[in-house]
Amino acid sequence: MKIGARAALGLMVAVTIGGGLAACGKLPGHDRNKLWELVGSRCAKDAQHQPCAVYNPQDGYALLKDLYGHGQYLLIPTKKVPGIEDASLLQAETPNYFAEAWAERQRVPAGYGFPVPDEHLSLAINSRDGRTQDQLHIHIDCLTPYVRAEIDKYMIGEAWTPVSLYGHPYRARLVQTLDPSPFRLIGDTDRADHTIVVTPGHHGGFVILDDVAHALDRASGEEVQDHKCKIDDPKHKAMHMDGMEPGMHMNGMM
Repeated sequence: MKIGARAALGLMVAVTIGGGLAACGKLPGHDRNKLWELVGSRCAKDAQHQPCAVYNPQDGYALLKDLYGHGQYLLIPTKKVPGIEDASLLQAETPNYFAEAWAERQRVPAGYGFPVPDEHLSLAINSRDGRTQDQLHIHIDCLTPYVRAEIDKYMIGEAWTPVSLYGHPYRARLVQTLDPSPFRLIGDTDRADHTIVVTPGHHGGFVILDDVAHALDRASGEEVQDHKCKIDDPKHKAMHMDGMEPGMHMNGMM
């Protein structure tokens, strides 16, 4: 099944269940403000900031373990920021949420229980059409093996380069640091249609991936992530050595 159709049929949303999050299908009338209620109310007011793993109003972000996948975390602003389209993301005084998310990346391999090198990690934010929550959140998790291999095939430099991933027309460019924030690199007045993915470059720096929602492509950059981290899972590697082919899995996208 193509990723566009998979995203359209299988988008998932995090909802409050007990002390954390659980994946459920995108249903009519579902609450698009659940993440904000969780961070803005429960994490902000709880003495231990539960269920957030981190609640840091000084640096402007919270970190929440997503129950979908053993290692996936969400970085979420501690103030109301609807999503990628918010004008405050271009202001100099706004926290660099991508840099903060990257600084928290070691929580991912800790969650999986096996080493994950930086080049196998990624940060992703979905477009307005490709998300189910109206509070900005950056997904921190592993890349799929396919995407890592495809990115490394391209000669990606400082100019935008067309890159096809899962049949979707991304563009990619290399930056040396995450300052300025990748939000400021898109250069489009209607950022709501964009998705951004960040992953280390093959020879240093960071590759910025950008796709724009159109037709069945909802611009959900989360599609390049693997919430099972098969790229480094020892069990998955053993299956390949034994000649077994793993089945497809559907990412839970928000």
